[in-house]
Amino acid sequence: MRARPKSTKPKASPSPFSEKTKRAWLRLIRTPHIGGVTFWELLSHFGSAEAALEALPEFARHGSRISVRSIASEAVIDAELEKARAGGMRLVAAGEPDYPPLLARVEVPPPLLYVKGDAAIWSRPPLAIVGSRQASAAGLKFAADIGAALGRRGFLAVSGLARGIDAAAHRAGLPFATCAVLPGGLDRIYPPEHTGLATEIAQSGMLISECPPGFVARAQDFPRRNRIVSGCSLGVLVVEAAERSGSLITARLAGEQNREVFAVPGHPLDPRAAGTNRLIKEGAILTTSVDDITAALQPQLSGFAASIPPSPTCAQALKAPTEAASTPQTSEDKQESLDFVGEASEGLLKLLSLSPIDVDELCRLSGLEARLVSAALLSLDLSGRIERRGLRHVALRP
Repeated sequence: MRARPKSTKPKASPSPFSEKTKRAWLRLIRTPHIGGVTFWELLSHFGSAEAALEALPEFARHGSRISVRSIASEAVIDAELEKARAGGMRLVAAGEPDYPPLLARVEVPPPLLYVKGDAAIWSRPPLAIVGSRQASAAGLKFAADIGAALGRRGFLAVSGLARGIDAAAHRAGLPFATCAVLPGGLDRIYPPEHTGLATEIAQSGMLISECPPGFVARAQDFPRRNRIVSGCSLGVLVVEAAERSGSLITARLAGEQNREVFAVPGHPLDPRAAGTNRLIKEGAILTTSVDDITAALQPQLSGFAASIPPSPTCAQALKAPTEAASTPQTSEDKQESLDFVGEASEGLLKLLSLSPIDVDELCRLSGLEARLVSAALLSLDLSGRIERRGLRHVALRP
């Protein structure tokens, strides 16, 4: 495939979401103590973000950490969106055309992302390239060479804009297309010396982040960034990685998301090769050339298309702007489940332990209807008494 010429103007695709719906999604995910799993569970239970926001104060009667005052206000959302517009960012929801299509297929996709650049890049099959920040000269050369080779074969290079291997992969992908996932706001480039590189990426590729403008990344935000890197991609190539490195976290997340993991072997005495050599022992695909990658991904490549349907996680939510009002519970059902939530929560607490249990099994053991179990688990979640392990498993919080 020939190199795609650089574009100088971001392209936006039409959105099936109304501005009102996206604002409600943003208010919900910006409310403290509501993470990705809780967000999707609230949408599933109440049918829309608007209905969930109205119901949140009801949970305060049962020990919720969320009060009326802590819910993100319209003024806070106005300020965030204005800052995003001033910085040339677009807000996209899971399942919209500009949203990374493979990321929308993971179990718990980030509900909203800020993007900057050309969404046409998602027509290319994406592959993540990650590795050591303190990479060797050989590692940097390999990342650049394979990044360029992948670009010539029509791939999209995805990485995290970090020093070392990430930056080498992005620079190699610039003549074709590359996507950088940031751990903080799109106006808070990290590391700062990659500000120029980020500008070039936004002109021909895309920058994405789930963080609001102005947000400065913290240590706990990097694994979340890594989950997006792997989730956006068909597979993850690890070029160099020491033991206990962020690149190994990305590889682990890729495995959890049913992505292929590729690893470049290294000298056994080089600590930067310890992680990649271990990945190969554990089943990662030994990679020395682009042919190793294309051969392993051939089944996915033959059926790859940008119009990949979203996951069941957000399938119902994607109907929210037009259809959801007719399919969720009635208002009477919702109120009944909220009235009964205290009694149901106490019953579920007796069944829960530190070991995760499937939600369907909880319904069977408790004898409660699924909607009542859903409301009770939401109450326990919002009060900080349980942990969600994905969408289907819960456990007591230690």
